Amino acid sequence: MKITYAPEGQEPQVFDYNPNKLMSAEREALEKRTGRSFNEFAMGVLKGNALCRRALLHVLLKRQHPTLSFDDVDFCWDELTVEMTKGEIILAVERLREKGGDEVLAENMLRGYDDAPEDEGKARLPFAV
Repeated sequence: MKITYAPEGQEPQVFDYNPNKLMSAEREALEKRTGRSFNEFAMGVLKGNALCRRALLHVLLKRQHPTLSFDDVDFCWDELTVEMTKGEIILAVERLREKGGDEVLAENMLRGYDDAPEDEGKARLPFAV
């Protein structure tokens, strides 16, 4: 999954986001900040939850700027995009359906399939397993 942060007047920053590759301290920080379990947080990112997306951007930016505080992360909604690849969409929809998950989310993901980029390698689930 690609997270693109493109503040007006600045070069966009693109982050390769794999929820299974976050450090434990980062996952704990996301859980604490959002008040959700990590799986609920990951689904919140996919569903467009503003707090989840802001917390994720904070973690990603903090890797480059260790002293960055959460309060310093504020962006216009159109400055942040979350993009899944075709393979990630297929895997996510299959997993949601086999687990009896959110069918509305699955349908929304499938609507974006035609515009989604191709996978550069092996597709992976866009949420934690």
